[in-house]
Amino acid sequence: MATIGTFTRTGDGFTGTVSTLTLDAKVQVRPAEKSSEKAPDFRIFAGRAEIGAAWKKTSNEGRDYLSVKLDDPSLPAPILANLFEMESGEFELIWSRPNGNRSRE
Repeated sequence: MATIGTFTRTGDGFTGTVSTLTLDAKVQVRPAEKSSEKAPDFRIFAGRAEIGAAWKKTSNEGRDYLSVKLDDPSLPAPILANLFEMESGEFELIWSRPNGNRSRE
């Protein structure tokens, strides 16, 4: 697992930064108008460009978080991550490699 972003709550959304080897951006997570039950709860923007979406989820332990999908032409594949509130009150965007994509040693 790796922390690839830090955020603070701003009104009904979040602001922060996302940093990876190919992406380093100031980001806003804004509420979205849901057009269906499966539509995202939030849209994610870097400046005026939409770079992702997020859905509200609850863990098995009852902890609320956002399931995040980031995508950008500079990325070889979409980034799937989760935005969790930490004890400090800040939020961290946590990425972990899906099990099926591990390199073979």
